[in-house]
Amino acid sequence: MNGNLRVGSLFGIPFYVNLSWFLVLGLVVWNYGSELGYAFPQLGGAAWFFGLVAALLLFASVLAHELGHSFVALRQGIPVNSITLFLFGGLASLEEESKTPAEAFWVAISGPLVSIVLFGVFTAINLFTGISGPLAAIVNLLAYINLILAAFNLLPGLPLDGGNVLKAIVWKVTGKPYKGIAFASRVGQLLGWTGITLGFLNVLGVSNLGSIWTLLIGFFLLQNASRYLQAATIQEKLSGLTAADAVLPNSPIVSANISLREFANNYIIGNPANWRKYLVTDEEGQLIGEIAVEALKTIPTNDWWDIQVRELAKPPEALETVNSNEPLLDVVNLLERKQLPSLVVLQESGMLVGLLEKTSIIQLLQKRTETKAA
Repeated sequence: MNGNLRVGSLFGIPFYVNLSWFLVLGLVVWNYGSELGYAFPQLGGAAWFFGLVAALLLFASVLAHELGHSFVALRQGIPVNSITLFLFGGLASLEEESKTPAEAFWVAISGPLVSIVLFGVFTAINLFTGISGPLAAIVNLLAYINLILAAFNLLPGLPLDGGNVLKAIVWKVTGKPYKGIAFASRVGQLLGWTGITLGFLNVLGVSNLGSIWTLLIGFFLLQNASRYLQAATIQEKLSGLTAADAVLPNSPIVSANISLREFANNYIIGNPANWRKYLVTDEEGQLIGEIAVEALKTIPTNDWWDIQVRELAKPPEALETVNSNEPLLDVVNLLERKQLPSLVVLQESGMLVGLLEKTSIIQLLQKRTETKAA
């Protein structure tokens, strides 16, 4: 993971910190260590140690927030790839989206709920344990930060948790997840522009609202909300399409019954596609395996007329297949999740439909865009 350092795992979930995290760690230690030194002069140099403790506990709160998302996702059967702490907080990377609006809602809301619970716990510790001095100041800070963390993340715009809550609500109302993403993304863009505006006005001395951090957070929100909006646009274009719609029109398919000489003459020599492997079908169009062009080199050319393709075909067990009726959006997610270059598309009967690649999906989207434009 570029720019990220793995520092261990929690509950089987890999845990990373982005290099930007160290910048924030240093700033928090410096700022809060200075405040503690001023408020409690008797601490002396120990103020920096308490500042470091406070900073680490703050990031532990962010980690707990992300674990809230992760545990709910795991209960829904969704694998959690990692948790990463970075400049503006944390991110739990889920392998896939929730299947229903209700499940998406609970994954989104679980993080802020953890932060609210932590706010209550730290507030209760301050009120009822009788602690005082630097320790009380740190506990008070943790309560305040968790409240701010929950409130900020509940703002109703992507990529924030509140945006995912809004997405789930719109998804429930419309029945279409991409409409929820698009709506929450536009709200996220609005929040981003608001933060940028307030930050610029503060930097220019025009307003007391905002700060340089508001400006940076605004840019962060705007950039990520725009990415979500692009994803929603693609999902809308993919809506209603199946794997069969994106099959390559000239998929590399060859009959098992032809000779190697016919295979070479009719499919390899002069073929601009330059396929390295071909899918092999029987008389009924059922997939029985694949043959590599390189395999021809293992047979003397004088014998090519006497040997059929089926004799060099390898079983199809190693091939990644998908049903022809599978929604194309799910196919795209499968390609991304497993980092596959292609998929073999089959009918329920096992009859081969063809080969699907990322490029064929892109070409299909381009054609649909051009058709709508015309």
